[in-house]
Amino acid sequence: MPLHSGELPREIAVREATAEDLPAILAIYRDAGLDIDAAFSVEEAAAHLAAFRAYPNYRVFVALHNQELAGTYALLVMDNLAKRGRRSAVVEDVAVAPDHQGSGVGRAMMLHAMAQCREAGCYKLTLSSNLRRTGAHRFYRALGFERHGYSYLVPIE
Repeated sequence: MPLHSGELPREIAVREATAEDLPAILAIYRDAGLDIDAAFSVEEAAAHLAAFRAYPNYRVFVALHNQELAGTYALLVMDNLAKRGRRSAVVEDVAVAPDHQGSGVGRAMMLHAMAQCREAGCYKLTLSSNLRRTGAHRFYRALGFERHGYSYLVPIE
């Protein structure tokens, strides 16, 4: 089913993350392999989450599957000078707890992200995925994401 169609399953709810969610979010990042070498402490993550409030449209969301925190993603909605100011969005840090993978949590989060983008008047939603994550690529294609151009990276460390 394409990304732009469908509703969230009743057993999955997506909402904006709070500081109280951070221990579970950090555990999901760790268990999903996003933060293997350099993870925040809960206190550091709380300070970072608070700093996001300075951005006009940068939010972290969580997915609850049967009332249990099961996934998370971040969404940045950007105003643009090109395209007559039409907004675009980038989704980052998508992670689903391993014991909830395959339950529709990831799909629900991406449907939620697309809905947020529609509400914000975005003309596109983009994401980047490591070349090694072939399962993630199949997942995103199944949701209607198309490979578009190239993604480049230059380490700044």
